[in-house]
Amino acid sequence: MTNLQYTLLENRGLLHISGDDASEFLQGMISNDIELVTPEKSVYAALLTPQGKFLFDFFVLRDRAGTGYLLDCDRERLPALQKRLSMYKLRADVTLDDASERILIVSCFGADTDSAENGSDQVAGSTSSYGEGILYVDPRLAEMGVRIILPLEGAVETLEASGFVRADTDAWDHHRLANGVPDAGRDVLIEKSMPLECNFGELGAISYTKGCYVGQELTARTHHRGTLRKRLLPVRITGDVPASGTPIMHNDREVGIMRSGLGENGMALIRLEHLSSTDAAVQPVDVFDVDGASVQPWIPRWVEIKPLAGE
Repeated sequence: MTNLQYTLLENRGLLHISGDDASEFLQGMISNDIELVTPEKSVYAALLTPQGKFLFDFFVLRDRAGTGYLLDCDRERLPALQKRLSMYKLRADVTLDDASERILIVSCFGADTDSAENGSDQVAGSTSSYGEGILYVDPRLAEMGVRIILPLEGAVETLEASGFVRADTDAWDHHRLANGVPDAGRDVLIEKSMPLECNFGELGAISYTKGCYVGQELTARTHHRGTLRKRLLPVRITGDVPASGTPIMHNDREVGIMRSGLGENGMALIRLEHLSSTDAAVQPVDVFDVDGASVQPWIPRWVEIKPLAGE
């Protein structure tokens, strides 16, 4: 990556999970395989309702001591995540500590970074130490860049001494949307969205081999039966960015719902039956109306949309 920028992710928090039963506890809770998490590898994962609907998403990595786990998560919803996990730990030897006040989480990305339509020579999830903190390539998609967790004191000085240039949150959002990656806080509905509709499978958040976890049954059934009729897809916007929740129309029919957006890029939940193509190699040409603007969905190279079973 070149021309590296960094954005302070002030909306992110850190939950430290430790104790002799931490690994077994997380294995029965989260959608990904905790055994994949090592000092050299981090993963993306979710916590679902028993009915398989989205509750929380987070990145899971080992702490520097190698004795516990860190969850890089939505800071505003961290107390709710902590409470939810506490409900399930019962007598397990597990400690849940909100470490958000002691650290800084940043995203680092290059102004010249290839988009999701091309590729990256980085390895998603690759993890290493960085000064007194931890650096890891975004486990969802390597093109998203790297994330760094640093002790709060001296964090900015450490980054800028390494040649990183500070960028605002809009720059980070432009980068995210250009790669077609959802922000769960804005694009995924709590207790309503199905994780596979929101591309959690392609983004590496779901294990289909680890065994049971909360919400596993419906998620696995949906995956194997191929019953997804809607997908969260990036869109290119002409006109003003529509408000989140605005219906997307075509011939007086609702074909989708707008989610987040900035400038010419956005995310929307689209009914697949209305797309001329669901293949990244043959991009759809459909243009839909949204409250005086228009949007054109596109398929990132990393998204695989399977035909509905029986079609």
